[in-house]
Amino acid sequence: MIALTSSKSGSNSNVGMAIFYQVLFFIGVYVIGKWVVPMLMRLSDQLFITASRPVMSIIICLGLAWLADVAGLSGAIGAFFAGVAVSLTDEDDEINESIEPIGYAIFIPVFFVSVGLSMNFDGLQTVLGLIVVLTILATITKLFGCGLGARMSGFDLTSSGVIGAGMISRGEMALITLQIGYGEHLMSETYYSAIVLVIVLVTLIAPFILKDAIKKNKAATHA
Repeated sequence: MIALTSSKSGSNSNVGMAIFYQVLFFIGVYVIGKWVVPMLMRLSDQLFITASRPVMSIIICLGLAWLADVAGLSGAIGAFFAGVAVSLTDEDDEINESIEPIGYAIFIPVFFVSVGLSMNFDGLQTVLGLIVVLTILATITKLFGCGLGARMSGFDLTSSGVIGAGMISRGEMALITLQIGYGEHLMSETYYSAIVLVIVLVTLIAPFILKDAIKKNKAATHA
């Protein structure tokens, strides 16, 4: 949606080409995930280098992220599908154990630094009301929305409350979407900073609500 919204011109031909490239990307992802990734993982076993499978997984991740960017999508989407494709192989546990420390040591901190560097606190006093309203809405919609879904799935009331509370926090994907929108100039620096602050506030509030929901669930269980 962001890719379509941020097309350089509003012409039907541009929108049509954007949709075409994105459909082509998803077809390519299916082909790569089903046939190319397993072949590359088998090939990596024949390479006489340390951690050949994790290295190949990183290459696949960067390659699909690049293809997603070429198709007008976020690189995060390509990286996500790379992870899905690798997870379907027999080596997924080994690869996950090897790559996770790299992610937490390098890529994840760099991402959060880039989010922080784009923030500007100068104009936040003009949107304090918006920050409060969005924080309340972000909390309530996740709490009751996910709680209702859990209730409809057969969970009791207190367990549904725990599930809803556990889903309140908004993390990396919200920030990634926000970063993409800001990078495409779909919002001002002030609104970008306000929404980042809302995500942080909701993440800080969530553990307290979850703790209370768990306490109520335990009390109901032992009643």
